Amino acid sequence: MKRWIIRIAIALVLIALIAGAVIWYIIPRADLEYDVAMRDDVHLRTYIFTPEGEGPKPTILMRTPYPPRLMMTLLNPSRYTDAGYIFAMQSCRGTNGSEGEFYPFSHALVDGEDTLNWLVKQEFCDGNIGLTGVSAMGITSLFTASLQHEAVKAAYVAMAPESSFSESSFIAGVFLKAQVEEWMRLQEAEHITPTIQARPVMDEEWATADIITYRPTINIPIYHVGGWFDIFQNGVVENYSYLQSNGVGLAQGNQKLRIGAFGHLPLEGDLEHPPTDAPVNPIVSEDEIAWFDHWLKGEENGIDAEAPVEVYLMASARTDDPSPQNRAIQFKEWPPPSKETRFYLQPDLKLSTEPPTDVDASTEYKFDPNDPVPTIGGANLFLPRGPKDQREIPEREDYLRFETEPLEDDVTIAGKVTVELFVTTDGPDTDFMAKLIDVYPDGYEALLLDAPVRARYRNGRNPEDVEMMTPGEPTKLTIDLWNIANIFEAGHRISVHITSSNYPRFEVNNNNGAAPN
Repeated sequence: MKRWIIRIAIALVLIALIAGAVIWYIIPRADLEYDVAMRDDVHLRTYIFTPEGEGPKPTILMRTPYPPRLMMTLLNPSRYTDAGYIFAMQSCRGTNGSEGEFYPFSHALVDGEDTLNWLVKQEFCDGNIGLTGVSAMGITSLFTASLQHEAVKAAYVAMAPESSFSESSFIAGVFLKAQVEEWMRLQEAEHITPTIQARPVMDEEWATADIITYRPTINIPIYHVGGWFDIFQNGVVENYSYLQSNGVGLAQGNQKLRIGAFGHLPLEGDLEHPPTDAPVNPIVSEDEIAWFDHWLKGEENGIDAEAPVEVYLMASARTDDPSPQNRAIQFKEWPPPSKETRFYLQPDLKLSTEPPTDVDASTEYKFDPNDPVPTIGGANLFLPRGPKDQREIPEREDYLRFETEPLEDDVTIAGKVTVELFVTTDGPDTDFMAKLIDVYPDGYEALLLDAPVRARYRNGRNPEDVEMMTPGEPTKLTIDLWNIANIFEAGHRISVHITSSNYPRFEVNNNNGAAPN
């Protein structure tokens, strides 16, 4: 396999087990169970949990592709029924007792609409419906929210993307190999993976089955929750920002954004950010009930008057030695008002706010697709997650570490981080991976953000945007590293790592212009 030579001149814009104890948890049982007919006579298994008291009640709907007993264990429906709500949980088409053929979210709109129409006809429902969901259930909630159904008054959506095309399956045209393959395997749908992997360019099927296509019609208040190390962090922020500014009806100006220092599943690495008032568990939140109490019951509990944005401002957080600067911070908007600061990669692998004095300086490395850089932490789903120590990646020719001198003062960033690369390569295509690292005084390299770009998609991912590289010709690439709120404390270093692979999180580009294997 050929080794590709790449030159870079870069500007950076910026069931727990307890010893000695046995824990018993009784999985809740639904009070009612239905097989609800959809418009094509496919029946979907639907579980209804009812509160005490007579008369119809407001209803919270969650649609899920996951096993009902698992969802009942994680969510504990009594949270809703104790608060006076009907809780309706439905298995998505082709999953867990529901008829039909499974294909991720392919019938989310029509099945969501048919389910709403069925719910409002039931004697237990008072005609006021809220939508709830984390991850896949958040996706179904967003689709359902776009229907503008008169019964739907609000939603609570945690860790959900804005796009299956640009966030759940690919990032900047690079296939999320480990994430998609394992998720499909767990759904017993491995046969779907090659079909998705073979479609990195926008087509009609993507456009008609993607959340972002229908987002402009969402007209309800939504409480958005995400984590800095979550796989859908960017989508949470973008969904909030779009609807808060451009939403229709009650959506505009009535969104909430909360981001904590967590991932899609528990984090790994030697960092532990202490609990604050910022969200720490997106699955079980008192704010969710308060949100529904306000929008479905009309209670004046003040949640609508809280700051629209609250995020966890991370700081030094080595296990058992966290900085007191870790805290929740509120803003009126995201990103908050800020000053753009550019850090420049230097020929000696330094990182500085001063531009390089030699404008023609570059750094070169050779990349071998047969020897990819391993994935160590990051915004993963099934792989180890979070701010793992990047020193686990040894010194190697195709892995460049640029870093500042120890900081004399704290440097705080809150907003989106972008990397601009000016590159040449001797091949027609390649990937570039960038990482933002907080380097502790003892050398621990805490991964905060990482993302790729595939060179052929540097101009976009519509068919007309695809353009191979011209070997030897300097070309500008932009990598969106997503968002962060972090204090790089005095004595720490800011570091940027550049390479061309991150496996198995992402597929490996073979660099010859052909479709990756």
